[in-house]
Amino acid sequence: MIRSKPITLCIIAICSLFLFSCKEKVKKEESAEIVEVKAAVDEKAMTKLADSIAIHAQKTLLSNVANAIEKGGTEHAVDFCNTTAISITDSIADLYTVNIHRITNKPRNPDNHLATAQDSLVWNRMLQFAQNEGKLPAGSLENDGVDYYYYKPIAMGMPTCVQCHGGANDINPRTKDIINQRYPNDQATGYKTGDFRGLWKIKMESL
Repeated sequence: MIRSKPITLCIIAICSLFLFSCKEKVKKEESAEIVEVKAAVDEKAMTKLADSIAIHAQKTLLSNVANAIEKGGTEHAVDFCNTTAISITDSIADLYTVNIHRITNKPRNPDNHLATAQDSLVWNRMLQFAQNEGKLPAGSLENDGVDYYYYKPIAMGMPTCVQCHGGANDINPRTKDIINQRYPNDQATGYKTGDFRGLWKIKMESL
């Protein structure tokens, strides 16, 4: 009977240690779940915000191009795109504190090429979807292990787009001459209205 007390204390100590370990395990599991939920919420919020930024950029750019065409025809629109389009997207990027680019497999401006493996992967995936389904895919939030990027497809949205990006019979000779002068390595022709032409690429910071 004299030795039962140390044994009892030992059992109590072991049980306490076990309970503490269980509580710590539960706490870690709860913390991991909270982190996972928070990440999912952040990605959902980032997707929604990035999509609205891409829509804003698209509407703003198309509106300005349409005004340029109305003011001076497609020749003036080519000059407008050459000198002003980037500053418009940059101003929108500054407004939302993000980085915005337009990218494509057939760039007019060589700076708009598919620059990374991730760009090419997303492009090919979305192109295949567009070809198989006959419509544009939804935007996609991607993570390269460091940063988040949102990609949203760009279509040939206005009939007037083919006057600068269509086939040989769609682009008048004067406009074609100006395109060749401003963009000697132009690849951005041969499209029809509604075609999948490019991607908005928006680099986001975690919320």
